[in-house]
Amino acid sequence: MSQQGQKEVLPMAQTNDIGFWEAIRNGVVKDNTIFKLALSLCPSIAVTNNLKNGVYMGGAVLFVQVMVNITISAMRTMIHPKVRLPIFMLVISGWVTVVNMIIAAIAPDVYKDVGLYLQLIVAFASILARAEIFASKNKVLPSLYDGIGMGLGFLLALVVISFFRELLGRGALWGHPLINAKPLLILVLPTGGFLAVGVLMALFNWIDARYLTSKTTGR
Repeated sequence: MSQQGQKEVLPMAQTNDIGFWEAIRNGVVKDNTIFKLALSLCPSIAVTNNLKNGVYMGGAVLFVQVMVNITISAMRTMIHPKVRLPIFMLVISGWVTVVNMIIAAIAPDVYKDVGLYLQLIVAFASILARAEIFASKNKVLPSLYDGIGMGLGFLLALVVISFFRELLGRGALWGHPLINAKPLLILVLPTGGFLAVGVLMALFNWIDARYLTSKTTGR
């Protein structure tokens, strides 16, 4: 193969040797998929009416994000730039199929509620974006860290949302009654999902802004 041909196959060189804790901080706080970037909001409303569904959905996204990042990074020198997006989608759909079958086997009751949304992980902009802007340009270890950070950020966001929606909307957690009072039933409805996501997103950004301000001013 000519030198020109090799340049067409290899992706643009860009390394970002981030550490593990930096990747976690970026994914959970700085670039949180739900609360900061407002991406892939569909499951944050549709499946977070109870904690169990939120944990399984978030765990599935974490698994797919990590495995896609590792796979794309390992293949990055073999992917032609002109066909990179179809290849990214093929890799994502493959890992989504894997996690879909795993959850269907180990938690069929949860799969009845979230099965449709598990299949929609293929179309999550957050996963495709990390494959494009990070994994395809970096080595496997930084890509693994990035996948863990972004996946954990998504998981924690769904856990927080589903925690408050189930606790206040049903008076229970993980299906076990905890509060002997009249629940706010609106929180387990789609309207309540929008409300909970909006309030928690505003709270998250307020806390982040206060932290940045205190760090800048030293107070």
